[in-house]
Amino acid sequence: MDETRDRWWDGRTTRRTLLRRAGVAAGALAAGTLVRPRVARAQPPVVRVGTLLDYTGPLAEFGPALRRAADLAAAHINEAARDVLGGPIIELIHEDSGTSAAVGMDRARKLVETDGVPAIVGSLASGVTVPVAEGVTSPARVVMISPASTSPLLTVLPDNDYLFRTIASDALQGVVAAQLAAGELVDGYAFRTASTIYVNNPYGQGLSEAFAQAFQRRGGRVLAQVPHPEEPQPTYTAELERALAGEPDVLIAISYPGQATVYLQESRDLFGFTRWQFVDGTKSEELISAVGADVLEGQYGTAPGSDAEWQGFRRFVQAYEGAYRERPPFPFMDSTYDAVAAIGLAVARAIADGLSAGAIDGTAIRDRLRAVSNPPGERVGVGDYRRALELIKGGVDVDYSGAAGEVDFDENGDVVTPVEIWRYRGGAIETVAIRRADQVPTA
Repeated sequence: MDETRDRWWDGRTTRRTLLRRAGVAAGALAAGTLVRPRVARAQPPVVRVGTLLDYTGPLAEFGPALRRAADLAAAHINEAARDVLGGPIIELIHEDSGTSAAVGMDRARKLVETDGVPAIVGSLASGVTVPVAEGVTSPARVVMISPASTSPLLTVLPDNDYLFRTIASDALQGVVAAQLAAGELVDGYAFRTASTIYVNNPYGQGLSEAFAQAFQRRGGRVLAQVPHPEEPQPTYTAELERALAGEPDVLIAISYPGQATVYLQESRDLFGFTRWQFVDGTKSEELISAVGADVLEGQYGTAPGSDAEWQGFRRFVQAYEGAYRERPPFPFMDSTYDAVAAIGLAVARAIADGLSAGAIDGTAIRDRLRAVSNPPGERVGVGDYRRALELIKGGVDVDYSGAAGEVDFDENGDVVTPVEIWRYRGGAIETVAIRRADQVPTA
């Protein structure tokens, strides 16, 4: 690895160096030497980019960590831009979607109409991303890249090609969850019947249906698919009665921590039922505190995953640890990083094409996203931003390979990333296995 190009990977690099890099000094005085003034380089335009993450509501546990990943990507892009283009090129403006469609649409309108952002990273919940895309960003021709919305609905949503995501559709996770429950993936772990309880939004509906179809193809029986409201409720006894009425071998919990912490305790205390299987929305440290590590011990789940052997993920983890003194604690942090990085590279391409700040709108970014993320092009990865910007400045296409996987947007704005099998163990969450996309059946 080139020491000069990748100096911020040095473990001694501090967070201040990454996030608040100082400008270059104007010059130095030497005794008896005439100091010639430096000619200042023209500053590139700075483009505002919104984020619509969750700091309140059922997904509040995820928001702060994902914001740190977004900030890290922006810092890396801007550090390279200072070296190559003469100054930073993106500025993040953070808003809270509240895990609520109404709140998310309000904050998205603020980002679009007041802040004038041409691109937004978010939201997390598919139940927020879909109405925001339909009602705000797509009509305004603003790019929206979700790092966490996995509903299959996003693939077919009419969006004028302004809606993208850096995480795989739940069409993949549903198959892996069914393989797990049917006994194909973990020795000694298999069920013949299952029910699902799911949050009644595009995420919950899509994943429940994808699981049910794949599980039944494998000879399993789905006894019930029971929705519950998005808004957290004081009790879920009615939903649990329906889900558990046929005495399923396992209950698939497809919700968010704000809801699952309540109904899993009721499942345990009122129904004496603790055979659960989890998904990304219920991969949560809050559940350990609420339900008990002893009750969750050995229970399995699935989630869009991160391949620990993937070079981009290793580089992301190294950089995150250097900046924040901890390993990335939550899912979707790597895909959040990738969303910001892809937008930053598209902005750099627009600048290299001679566009002014006012001309770098959502359409300009949309039209350049695949040019900086998809093959063909010179392959660049996490940490290669100086080289990437030098190539872009020289008119060369680049192919960004991200932290979560290849960021190759198809005609629907989708990418393919791995699926993780994980479990609760010893009061913590551990990865059991990673299923690459080429290891997952289509149905």
